[in-house]
Amino acid sequence: MAALVVLVVFALLIIGFLLVPIDFYINTDSDQYYLRLRGLATISMEHDQEEILKLKLKTFFFHHYFYPFRRRFPKKQKKIRNREKTKGNGISVKKILALLKSFKVKKFVLDIDTGDCLTNAKLFPLFAFLNHYVAHFNVNFEERNFLLIHLHNRPINLIKSFINSKT
Repeated sequence: MAALVVLVVFALLIIGFLLVPIDFYINTDSDQYYLRLRGLATISMEHDQEEILKLKLKTFFFHHYFYPFRRRFPKKQKKIRNREKTKGNGISVKKILALLKSFKVKKFVLDIDTGDCLTNAKLFPLFAFLNHYVAHFNVNFEERNFLLIHLHNRPINLIKSFINSKT
């Protein structure tokens, strides 16, 4: 009986993890860049004075900073080996496109100034058309550039799109 309860709890945890929402958010105006598994963890990118990039992992009661461009160990000389090239099973372009199509765009805002008023004037009718049918696009003449992207997905959708896409 206890084994059945443990098995059911484990199955419910797996199903719960497959249904947890994943949010990908980029806001260049407020410098917010993060990937969040809602309710579980958030990985955000922050600026640092000493390093180029600092990643912050935030879970329930745990905050940890990662520095991906920091060298941890001194560089060792590599030994040259003669190996035969093996053909790897890489991810195909169709699978990558299927994974990208599984994301839902919650919000997309683009506000640009190219620096050339003639180019801005040429982009204005195109952006007005796209603004009506696709998302929020804007051309300004105030030297302001802004991008906001909010994507949403679930792990089950990623797995389904990866399995259903043909090689």
